Amino acid sequence: MKDKIRILIVDDSALVRQTLTSIYSSDPEIEVIGAAGDPFAAAEIMRDKTPDVLSLDVEMPRMDGITFLKKIMTQHPIPTIICSTLTEKNAETTMKALEYGAVSIIQKPKVGTKQFMEESRIMLCDEVKAAAKAKVKQYVPRTLKISQKLTADAVLPRAASNAMIQTTEKVIVVGASTGGTEALLTLLQSMPVDCPGIVIVQHMPEKFTAAFAQRLNTLCDIVVKEAVDNDTVLRGQALIAPGNLHMLLKRSGARYYVQVKEGPLVSRHRPSVDVLFRSAARYAGKNAVGVIMTGMGDDGAKAMLEMHQAGAVTVAQDEQSCVVFGMPGEAIKLGGVDKIVPLTQIAPMVLQLCRS
Repeated sequence: MKDKIRILIVDDSALVRQTLTSIYSSDPEIEVIGAAGDPFAAAEIMRDKTPDVLSLDVEMPRMDGITFLKKIMTQHPIPTIICSTLTEKNAETTMKALEYGAVSIIQKPKVGTKQFMEESRIMLCDEVKAAAKAKVKQYVPRTLKISQKLTADAVLPRAASNAMIQTTEKVIVVGASTGGTEALLTLLQSMPVDCPGIVIVQHMPEKFTAAFAQRLNTLCDIVVKEAVDNDTVLRGQALIAPGNLHMLLKRSGARYYVQVKEGPLVSRHRPSVDVLFRSAARYAGKNAVGVIMTGMGDDGAKAMLEMHQAGAVTVAQDEQSCVVFGMPGEAIKLGGVDKIVPLTQIAPMVLQLCRS
């Protein structure tokens, strides 16, 4: 019998600690080794028991979760899930946690319908299992030079019509999960301002995707934004699916656009990479380049095969550079992947494929 995944919950709310303990304890693969009200109490527990995964709140007394995370990841890295409430303020603060090495961000569970609670249980337990398999590294501060970003509007106004867009226009579709936040930063920072339009599904709760897109937008040469229903896919721009909503690639004549819609969990996720990739297979076909990156589970694997069968060229991140080699590994097993490359080589490969 394999060992259970040992998780330590750190949250100042007794109700949240009780709820998370109940949710995680319902899964036979997870063991809750403690629930602390603040980082100091957590440190006391960790002296006797080392968790495999840490569930960490953001706002707590005596020491906030982000400061505690930075200390942990600088000294003795532990796979950490940030458990936060759905507020724009928390979303912006939580983006710092990704820089410090948090594996993923989850929404705090709240009282709701039976279906809502069951969906929450599935997603929360899956995040813990993904985090337990993650390859975490020691945090080393990096210097980022951020300059003002102007668009072509500063020199030449945008044309009123897209009539000149050719039907052979390429589009890049990307799926990622655990470890994907930093992997996407690496990918998008390597994209030139005239790159083909990019459409992305990253597993992340609502509210947080907007803050994540804003963070990427300040760090990349291309424009990055959270997608809105009917957004046009444009060169030099990346659209990120909003948390808790599915996103599909659609086409009207020569124009690619996205549809953002509600729906059930697909492959245990919403948004789902499978939904995006299937729509790319149907509406873009051989004009699409598909990329599947680090992540737990198999979301995107089946639909990447559909893209491959529709004539698209497909790329998977290699095992060595993945935080979790789940989604790419499953896509490779199904035979839907044409190229397997390290993270730093994905952008050059994709750009080459789009030109050819």
